[in-house]
Amino acid sequence: MHKILSLLVAVFVSVVSFADNLPQRPQPPTLVTDFANVIPDNQQAQLERKLVDFFASTSTQIAVVSVDNLEGNAISDYAFRLGEKWGIGSEKFDNGILILIKPKQSNSRGEVFIAVGYGLEGVVPDITTKQIIENEIIPEFRRNNYVAGVDKAVSVLIDLTQKEYTAQQYAKNVERGFNPFILFVLIFFVFPILFGRRRKNIYSTGGRSSLPFWLAMGLMGSSRRNHSGFFNDFSSGGGSFGGGGSSFGSFGGFGGGGFGGGGAGGSW
Repeated sequence: MHKILSLLVAVFVSVVSFADNLPQRPQPPTLVTDFANVIPDNQQAQLERKLVDFFASTSTQIAVVSVDNLEGNAISDYAFRLGEKWGIGSEKFDNGILILIKPKQSNSRGEVFIAVGYGLEGVVPDITTKQIIENEIIPEFRRNNYVAGVDKAVSVLIDLTQKEYTAQQYAKNVERGFNPFILFVLIFFVFPILFGRRRKNIYSTGGRSSLPFWLAMGLMGSSRRNHSGFFNDFSSGGGSFGGGGSSFGSFGGFGGGGFGGGGAGGSW
């Protein structure tokens, strides 16, 4: 019995210690908290304005936090506990989203996690957060462009929560996104063949190109599609930060939202 009690006390102490190691909410409160200094000040202000305006018009809170290290903890656990401790989202609707970033360093890989509050798990399911990370965030983070990656992810999250399109529609457009291999084929194989045919007047009739119709249409269609926040089937309401819309004032603070384990992460 004594051993069991000692074990329970040890677990409790470790949990409390971990919670105490989490960073405190910024004062004054902000939706963009860059502890790791990966977002330039002027761009941080623009991103903050975009998130504050979205919060003021919808009550949904999207917070972006970067940290230098995770204190040896899994980024998912860190994100959920931080979201709970700060109370991102409203207590009534649990409509908070946390984008947590641990930048790549010389001795460790970069990690990112999107934690979704209880109230938004239906419109932003786990598989969708994984797609956002893989298609919007990590490609930019690999180029050390944290601002662009975050902004693209925020735009998609805004559109999803405002129901500009569904998670299924987003997935469909990601799947049929532009393939760089097509551009490679076009430049190094198709164009030389076409120009050679024109010069030699071979494989053509009446001056018309013999490029197969299906190939031409496929190249044209693929070149018009891009998975990074732009969709041809429907309009994207998020846009990039700045935007030109009206501003709603300063961020008043987090509202006590809760997180239940929804979300996904990735690394680079």
